[in-house]
Amino acid sequence: MDYLILGCGSIGYNVLYELLKETDDIIIIDQDEKKVQDLRDQKYEAFCRDISDKDMLKDIPVPKVAFVLSSEQRANLSAVRTIKESNPAAYVIARAVDAGGKDIYHAVGADVVLHPQEVFAKKAVHHARKLQSSRQAHKLFELLSSWRGTLGIVTHTNPDPDTISSAMALCALGKAASKGNLTCQILYDGKVGHQENRAFVNLLDIQMDRITPEARAECNYLAIVDSPGPGVNNALAKDDRVNIVIDHHPNHDGKNGYDFLDRRPDMGATASLMTQYLQELDIPVDKNIATALFYGIMADTRGFRRNTSPLDLTLSAFLLPLTDNELLGKITSQTVSQETLEVMGAAIRNRKIVSGYLFSSVGYVRNRDAIPQAADMLIQLEGVNTAVVYGITDQLISFSARNKDLRLNIGQAMEEAFGEIGEAGGHSAMGAANIPLDVFSMARNKDDLLDLIIDPILHRFMEIVGVEEEESNEV
Repeated sequence: MDYLILGCGSIGYNVLYELLKETDDIIIIDQDEKKVQDLRDQKYEAFCRDISDKDMLKDIPVPKVAFVLSSEQRANLSAVRTIKESNPAAYVIARAVDAGGKDIYHAVGADVVLHPQEVFAKKAVHHARKLQSSRQAHKLFELLSSWRGTLGIVTHTNPDPDTISSAMALCALGKAASKGNLTCQILYDGKVGHQENRAFVNLLDIQMDRITPEARAECNYLAIVDSPGPGVNNALAKDDRVNIVIDHHPNHDGKNGYDFLDRRPDMGATASLMTQYLQELDIPVDKNIATALFYGIMADTRGFRRNTSPLDLTLSAFLLPLTDNELLGKITSQTVSQETLEVMGAAIRNRKIVSGYLFSSVGYVRNRDAIPQAADMLIQLEGVNTAVVYGITDQLISFSARNKDLRLNIGQAMEEAFGEIGEAGGHSAMGAANIPLDVFSMARNKDDLLDLIIDPILHRFMEIVGVEEEESNEV
């Protein structure tokens, strides 16, 4: 037998009707004689029995799946126990009468335990979020459809695949909404330094331009993707007029004067958010954009292992059949540059561990992208819960942090420690900070300068996370 339903009240009836779309190989047991007779009149196979009776399964075929759905807690528990004792291979889905009783059901053998009110609440919230997402997508579409001229899409400094692919998707959305009357220009500052990021841009032939006063002057509108607002990890000033902000980082400013704002820190990547827009609006996604968005999500979630929500996975599944697998393979198989290898070596040599916190200076670097790569590597060390790697460039001190400690939100800690003297932020599992050198930028020996000024800066961070400096031991 495929299915057995024990207890055919309102929930049982609804389960029955859903199962009938698939099969009629269903048996129902209920102790209400009238209800059983009604079911038989409708040609269903039903038995009038007490589900708490140990003999309730007599002469009934073994089910593949049993639904235990009565409104009586003791009867349900007894039924689960009886089914599992007679056939341990049967899959049992049980109804918990109250949310606190789930553990008891699992203890007697239930495979899945559902609390109806909880299921309804989750479903209601899911639909509310979906409705909100749909409204946001259509609001953005209507806004873009009314514009003419040039939209400048600003990525964050040293753009990565998440911000670049999000900019590409916004370009496609703008073109579709305006029917080609809106020209989009992707603008960036800094460097595309990580070897995979360079391959990503080159292989997908992504057109990006340096953000300059001349390029800014050509833009009638400005959008920011994968950055919380103007002047936060991008080349814009904090008082610049921006029309659109789309991001997955927490709110870093109090502005509300944007024409369109969508920040969703519960998503693992801005590329996920942009994919949802395209999906909601039924805009065709070409192979290059699909490949870029898929890789953007994959890269920002570290292969779906970091800050990944169920929606990130769902949207990635939507993109996967549309991607170019050969291009993805080429992007992810790039060699490591010599400078990156040297930075990683310095991070290993200079590491210090304090109560599960690892700190490492890599000194002067030309390619800042090597710093987060070193942090990604060092967080894997045994006994390390949080890794903070820092280095100095011609213009700033750059920090990258990775965290596995569930008690710590490393992004908030970085913002609290460094937000007043630079740009900082992130999520619970990763954070970053950039502190401008200002008058010190002219200093020739950057390694000595870093050694001179780093102690008070790190001391502030250690105070916030509760690390005692005197415990420091070099490893």
